Amino acid sequence: MNNGERIKKGTVLTTHIEKLVPGGQAFTTLENGQKAFIWNALPGEDATFSVTKVKSSYVEGIATKIKNPNPHRIEPKDACYLSTSPWQIMDFDYELAQKTALVAESFHQEHIKLPELEKCITDGKDYFYRNKMEYALFWDNDEKCVYLALHARGSHRKEKIAISSLEHPKILQKALETVSGLNSRHEEARKYQSLLLRCDKQGNVEGGLFENGKPHPVFNNLTDEILGVKYSYSPNGFFQINLPVYELALKEIRKHVKTDNVLDLYSGVGTIGLSVARDKNLTLVECNKSAYAELVKNCKRAWDEDISFREHPQATAEDETPDTRDGGLAGRRFPKEISHPRITPVLAKSEDALSYIAPDQTVILDPPRAGCDIKLIEKLLEIVPEKIIYLSCNPTTQARDVAKLLEKYSIKKAQPFNFFPRTPHIENLIILEKA
Repeated sequence: MNNGERIKKGTVLTTHIEKLVPGGQAFTTLENGQKAFIWNALPGEDATFSVTKVKSSYVEGIATKIKNPNPHRIEPKDACYLSTSPWQIMDFDYELAQKTALVAESFHQEHIKLPELEKCITDGKDYFYRNKMEYALFWDNDEKCVYLALHARGSHRKEKIAISSLEHPKILQKALETVSGLNSRHEEARKYQSLLLRCDKQGNVEGGLFENGKPHPVFNNLTDEILGVKYSYSPNGFFQINLPVYELALKEIRKHVKTDNVLDLYSGVGTIGLSVARDKNLTLVECNKSAYAELVKNCKRAWDEDISFREHPQATAEDETPDTRDGGLAGRRFPKEISHPRITPVLAKSEDALSYIAPDQTVILDPPRAGCDIKLIEKLLEIVPEKIIYLSCNPTTQARDVAKLLEKYSIKKAQPFNFFPRTPHIENLIILEKA
């Protein structure tokens, strides 16, 4: 192509791939100076790709033909791999090495040199690890029936599927049975938004269909054990997708919890704090009301194992101990009669619960992909707790936050974990200690 030639959606180009980037795509610079981010291609390959998105400074696309294939390229297991797991095209050892390198690159972009970065940790299982899956539904007009489907990458188009190798086999089995039931009743796909299913470690499946224009149904809770602690959670709520690898991360986190006081921010249903610090003075902060309700149940279960107390199903606000810190934004403690002397759940945004931060603490951070609110970072730099344990599903925003925290802290350890094999998603653990 000429330097002045305009690239449009659907344009087919051939280019040499330079590297993989944190988003998971292959990267190169085109002849006209635009950057290109391409799925289905690997470093060193000559890829012919179709452009799916055009911006002023970059284009995105999907490779349709490969010349000089990377020696680590393998045949994808699933026909739907681009929708669910675009890194099925590389061998597993290469995936682990690339994920380690991408964590290092994310921190390098913030001018941070990490201590020796160990290889991305895995339990060795690269398929059938997901305990949750949400499917679209596809109406085949020729066959007059419903199929399971996924959204094709880079578009709103649905692709019907019969096989998927990421989720627990019991989930796919239940999904196919659900679709069979829809077809036996001659229902159409357009009636439903999606099908969400989740299973526990034993393979018990819960969940169901989300119907368009109607509130999401309330599903039966599931229960799983993590490091010997039982947790209750909703199938459509937040809970870890890959529990065996999550347990490996928790074991590493537990090694670094040395203080008697622990603050678990962005705590979700409590799986980090209660797994690694339930024997400490533990405060868990969560802002989502649904997750917080599950957090309370999980705290009660932990309390049950430590002390005897009576259930108070009729407890009202009058029975509660008000918490006036942060102008009341930090929520309330639980009924005095059933509160644990050491474990305190708090309903609040982490950035609105700043007065819970103390110098003698270990602070655990597990924020969403956007990272930590700047108010929280500034408060941590003001109070300077003993240690910060930062687990992140987005090393790019994690590196941004850590760059600020290095004003008062040093990095003791950096360790990536492969929570999501065959996808570009990376979970990374950073241990920070006062400098």
